[in-house]
Amino acid sequence: MKIQVDTPRFLEQIATDPGVYQFFNVDGVLLYVGKAKNLRKRVSSYFIKHHPDAKTRVLVKQIAHLSITLVQSEGDALLLENNLIKQNRPRYNILLKDDKTYPWICIRNEPFPRVFLTRKRFDSKDLYFGPYPKATTPKILLGLIREMYPLRTCALDLSPQKIAKKKYNVCLEYHLKRCFGPCVGHQNESQYQASIDEIKLLLSGKTYPLIQKLKHEMQIYSDALAYEEAQACKVKLQVLDTYYAKSAMVNNPRLSFDVLTLEKRHGILCFHYAWVREGRIDLSISESTPMPLDETLENTVGLVWIALSERFKSDAREIVTNVIPSESIEGVQFSIPQKGDKYKILAFSIQNLTFSYREVEQHKKEIDFDKRVESLFTNLRLPEKPLHIECFDNSNIQGTNPVAACVVFRNGAPSKEEYRHYNVKSVSGPDDFASMREIVFRRYERQINERKSLPNLIVIDGGKGQLSAALEALEALSLRGKVPIIGLAKKLEEVFFPGDTNPIRLKKDDPALFLLQHIRNEAHRFGITFHRNQRSKNFMRSEFLQLPGIGEKTAQKIQKSFPTLTSFWEVSEAEQDAKLGKNLANKIRKSNP
Repeated sequence: MKIQVDTPRFLEQIATDPGVYQFFNVDGVLLYVGKAKNLRKRVSSYFIKHHPDAKTRVLVKQIAHLSITLVQSEGDALLLENNLIKQNRPRYNILLKDDKTYPWICIRNEPFPRVFLTRKRFDSKDLYFGPYPKATTPKILLGLIREMYPLRTCALDLSPQKIAKKKYNVCLEYHLKRCFGPCVGHQNESQYQASIDEIKLLLSGKTYPLIQKLKHEMQIYSDALAYEEAQACKVKLQVLDTYYAKSAMVNNPRLSFDVLTLEKRHGILCFHYAWVREGRIDLSISESTPMPLDETLENTVGLVWIALSERFKSDAREIVTNVIPSESIEGVQFSIPQKGDKYKILAFSIQNLTFSYREVEQHKKEIDFDKRVESLFTNLRLPEKPLHIECFDNSNIQGTNPVAACVVFRNGAPSKEEYRHYNVKSVSGPDDFASMREIVFRRYERQINERKSLPNLIVIDGGKGQLSAALEALEALSLRGKVPIIGLAKKLEEVFFPGDTNPIRLKKDDPALFLLQHIRNEAHRFGITFHRNQRSKNFMRSEFLQLPGIGEKTAQKIQKSFPTLTSFWEVSEAEQDAKLGKNLANKIRKSNP
C-alpha cells in the first residue's frame, strides 16, 4: 500500500497491525526500511514529535511517500525487513550493510577432493565452511587437517580415466609423506573419501563424534594387531585433544548455541557474536555501528542476529543473549542464563563487548584530537598542521634545584615515551629566562646533532620574557623562523607570538585552547613531579653528608634504616646500635651531643 505524506490525515490510512514500512523521497528512492508491532503508532512517531537525533530529522524532511506491507506476526515483519534491507540497501539503514568478504574453507566437488582456503565461491556443488572473521582461524584449521590427513594439493584431473593412462608422476608432497599419491593409483578413492568425511565432521564443529569414531577404530586396529593403523589413529586423537584444549570454553560437549550481546552508548551500537559448538568457541567477532535511528536494543537484537546468522551461515536454534528481543522468531529461542556453563560463556561475551566499546571510545578520542589539531592549525595560522608539538616548563622553589621539562604531543595526544627531564646546569638562583634559554638550546642542539625531526610547533609555558629567552636559543642554533613558536601565559590564557606586542585570546570553548591547556598542564605536572623528587633526594643526601666523617656510601647505608635524622633520634640507642652497628651509631650521636 502506497501513501502520500502530504495528504491530509495520511496517518489514518495506516493500519495498526504488525508490518513493514518503507520511506521514499520525491524521486522514488528508498530511504529507510523499518518494522513495527503497530504500524500506525510507529510511523506516526516520525511526524508528530521532535527528534533529538539530527539524522532522523533530516530523514523526515526527505520523505515524500511511504509504503506499507502487512504481515501475520512480528517475526514475519523482522524477516521481511531484513530481506528488504539486503535487497535495496537504503542509505539510512546502516546495521545490515555488509561489504566485507571473509575467508572460507572449500572442499571441491571432484575426484579426490582438494581442501583449501578461499574468499570466492566457485561452484554451488562445492562444500564451503565458514565464513571466518579472522583469516588465522581457517589457517589453523587447515594446518590441523594437513597434520592429520595426507591430502593432495595439486590441481590435476584425477578422474579414473586420467589415472589409468599413467600420465602423472608423484611430486615432492608424496616423498614428504604429505600425500599418498592418488595420481599414480597408490591410494584408492574410498580411502581418500574416508579422510574427507572426517574432515567434514571436524569443520562442522563435531569433534566429539569424530573423537569417538577414532577411538573405536583404534581399538579395532589394536585387537587385530594392526599397530601401525592404531598408531595413526592415536596421533590424530592427540592432535584433536590439543586443538580442543586450546579452543574449549567449558568442558561440556553437549553445548551448542549462538551468543549475542549488545550495548548502546552515545548513539553507537556495539555487539559481540560467537558460536559455541560442543562447548567450544568456534567463532568470535566484535563490531560497532551507528544505532539505527531511534530503535531500542529490544527492537534491534533480533535483526542483528538474523543479519549475523545469514552472514556466517549459522544453524543455531538457541541464542544466549543479554537482551531479549521484543519480537519472537519462529524456531529460535533467546535466553539470559543466570548460572552454569551458559552464564560463563555469556560473561565471556560481555567482557568482549566491553573491550570493543573501549576501542570505540578510544577512536572517538582520536577524532577529538584531530579536531583540536585542526582548530589549532586554523586559529594560529600555522604553515602546516601541528602534528608534532613540544612544550617547555621550568620548575624551582626559592631558586633551589632548578629543573625543566619537555613534553611531546603527536596527533593531539601525549607521547609520554618522548618526555624529557632536564637539570639546569648553567644557572644559579631563580632565573627562569636563563633556564629556559639553556634548556631549549640543549634540546634542539641534540635534535640537530642526532638528525631527529623538529616539531611543527614549540609552546613555551610563560609570557613575553620566557618566549624571548627561547627565541635567543633558537637564534643561536639558526632555527629562528624555521619552527613556529608561541608563549602561553597562565593567568589570562593569552597566546604570544614572536615580535607581536598584543597577544591573542582564544574562545573558552575553542578546541585549540583545550589542546594548548592540556599540553601546558602536562608539562607543568611532569616538571613539578621531577622537581619534588630532586628536592627530596638532595635534602636527604645533604642531611647525612653534613655529619662529620659521613661519606656518600655511608649516608646511603644509613638511609636504608633511617630515612631522616629525625627518625634516627626517635628510637632508643639500643635500636640505633642494632640497625647501624655501635660504631656508626656512636659517630652520629657524637655529631649532635
